[in-house]
Amino acid sequence: MNLQAHEAKLLKKLEDGVERTVTELSDELVMDQAAVVRASLTLNKEGLAETKEIEGFVTNITAEGRNALDSGLPETHLVNELLDKGKAIKDITTKNVGVVLGVAKNKGYVTVSGGMLEATEKGKESLGKKEKELCILEDIKNNKTVDRKDLDVLKSRKLAEYSFRIVRKIKATKKGIDFAKKTDTKQEVSKLTPTMIKSGKWRDVVLRKYNVNAPVAKVYPGKRHFVAQAIESVRKIWLEMGFKEMTGPMIQTSFWNFDALFVPQDHPAREMQDTFFLDLTAKKINNGFVNSIKKAHEKGTDNSLGWQYKWSEEMARKSVLRTHTTVLSARTLSQIKKGELPAKYFAIGRCFRNESLDWKHLFEFNQVEGIVVDENANFRHLLGYLKEFFGKLGFERARFRPAYFPYTEMSLEIEVYDNRRKGWIELGGAGIFRPEVVVPLLGKDVPVLAWGPGFDRIIMDYYKIRDIRDLYKNDVKQLRDMKQWMLG
Repeated sequence: MNLQAHEAKLLKKLEDGVERTVTELSDELVMDQAAVVRASLTLNKEGLAETKEIEGFVTNITAEGRNALDSGLPETHLVNELLDKGKAIKDITTKNVGVVLGVAKNKGYVTVSGGMLEATEKGKESLGKKEKELCILEDIKNNKTVDRKDLDVLKSRKLAEYSFRIVRKIKATKKGIDFAKKTDTKQEVSKLTPTMIKSGKWRDVVLRKYNVNAPVAKVYPGKRHFVAQAIESVRKIWLEMGFKEMTGPMIQTSFWNFDALFVPQDHPAREMQDTFFLDLTAKKINNGFVNSIKKAHEKGTDNSLGWQYKWSEEMARKSVLRTHTTVLSARTLSQIKKGELPAKYFAIGRCFRNESLDWKHLFEFNQVEGIVVDENANFRHLLGYLKEFFGKLGFERARFRPAYFPYTEMSLEIEVYDNRRKGWIELGGAGIFRPEVVVPLLGKDVPVLAWGPGFDRIIMDYYKIRDIRDLYKNDVKQLRDMKQWMLG
């Protein structure tokens, strides 16, 4: 069995079989406490030592307490000064006379009359005795157990301090004592230096053998928040697939968030229970698309009847926290030029819904948005893009089922199979934008493949988080222990 230098040094100290605290060993061996603990872990593992943890008081004698041990308590100094005759308070030379006088009076060592101090018989008798406080201080110095009431007395007089904590004590086993007697006490070194070789000191040292299984303190490197890691991984996937990124503000007008996506103005999603409306209203929507959007809602486009109601620009001017990143797709469609097709765009962003807060719902969530604008695109291409994306995320199996959304037709829900959970996870929707969305913004009916699944559930599943609120609670231990995001 090969022990490293600090382990052998600790074991040698414990050879006498006496149990010691980590603090005591650190002081006696002139070793850092962390080094003592690491060494003890190895000794425990090899059966050479035993470590136990107990709850107790850790005490520390203050500078005033050490001074009292050396030269006596301040009240005895005061009695000594008054031993021959009384003195006026103003003539007393004992330090901190105001504080000392109170203690001496409480003990009955002095009397005060007309501003004059005199020592009592009890005070004079105390000079030949050891004060209780000194006895307690000596017990602390000798590592004896001290009652908490006595510690409180010393603390009130600032002679000692204490705190309640876990105390680790270490003791060598019989196997450890026997091994310590045989242990080579030569100094261990990790490398030979020219000086050692020239001086011949190399004969007195032992080359250290590295133990790769030795326990060491955990190191917590700096790293990005695990949600940020997931977002960056998803961004990388879409960029590698040839997509450009869409960005935009979180505050949007209802015009872009709903109307441009052919969501009728009486749709339940636009009500307060689902949407965060802001106390902001645009004075005017001046983007050149108002009339075409209005027409799509009221009368429809070719082969469409629209919603058959009177569209209100006033409602469209209301500001909201975006309820989906699909609003970025609408704005991007309005900016694409005729010569830029085909085009592929993606977005990753935070969205907001007025949900009841619980273990699976937050007021905000992350959504992955994407569109492909291509005259030759079709529904099979949409399924192919989605399978490719989720395959790069590590989900080999994806399935799709019919769904309904106001702004897509055909529409589908996306599910992926999680091998760890042995089950399907529902992630969100996709489809092909309706002509009522595309024509007003793009000027002609071109197939636009679109998707907008959330990925908070993927993050939760990957990190085995059961409560969605744990994604953002910023618990330091959770952030330190969380593994790196490796999907994608």
